[in-house]
Amino acid sequence: MQSSDKDLIELILLGAVIGVGKLLLSEEKLTPRVILGRAIMGSATSLVAGVALMEIPGMQPMTLLGIGSALGILGQQYLEKILRKKLAQLAEKGKVK
Repeated sequence: MQSSDKDLIELILLGAVIGVGKLLLSEEKLTPRVILGRAIMGSATSLVAGVALMEIPGMQPMTLLGIGSALGILGQQYLEKILRKKLAQLAEKGKVK
């Protein structure tokens, strides 16, 4: 396995762990759908750190994981806030329960 493939897998797993960890700390009801959704969203936003790796080749793995963690947490919170706002707007219009 090449180093870049290993880094990519590590970022995906890190994002999934962050997403599930945030869920465990919240008051939200734990359902398989919510757990899977948070894991996917955390993984996807952590992958943005791959862009940093493309810009700075040869970046140390710990640096990459740190950037992935930060971007994963910030990205997930930002996306979740936007989605909740949009769903609230749709609920007000009667399009979503």
